[in-house]
Amino acid sequence: MTRKQRRLYFVLLGMAALGAAVALVLTAISDSLVYFYSPTDIVSQRIPEGRRMRIGGLVEEGSVKKDGKLVSFKITDITNTVPVAYAGILPDLFREGQGVVVEGRMEKGQFAASEVLAKHDEKYMPKEVADALKKSGQWNDGKSK
Repeated sequence: MTRKQRRLYFVLLGMAALGAAVALVLTAISDSLVYFYSPTDIVSQRIPEGRRMRIGGLVEEGSVKKDGKLVSFKITDITNTVPVAYAGILPDLFREGQGVVVEGRMEKGQFAASEVLAKHDEKYMPKEVADALKKSGQWNDGKSK
């Protein structure tokens, strides 16, 4: 084997090792990614059940029902709603008409939340939810009183 062939084999071996390392890193990252969806995205797209995700929107008026530690409510972006079930203690800022982001999985047509985050500032709202509210005419930018 000549010196030139040996160098070529080492370069090819190095590129193969680098490609394998990149593939392993991308696989590890894709397992831990949590995507954000609006209720309209959930209704319009076929998202597989059991996939971890976040949903953001407003808690629909009159939809909160408490049964011990189990709380069920609906999240809306004014266009569509998604039913949510959560077993745990809700944040203090959680209430009807308030913006929330929930993390969990879709199970049998209902979102099983493992975490509920209530909006803590009047200026914060996920872009997708704000766009849906603006389209429906329900947007309140906090300037008019």
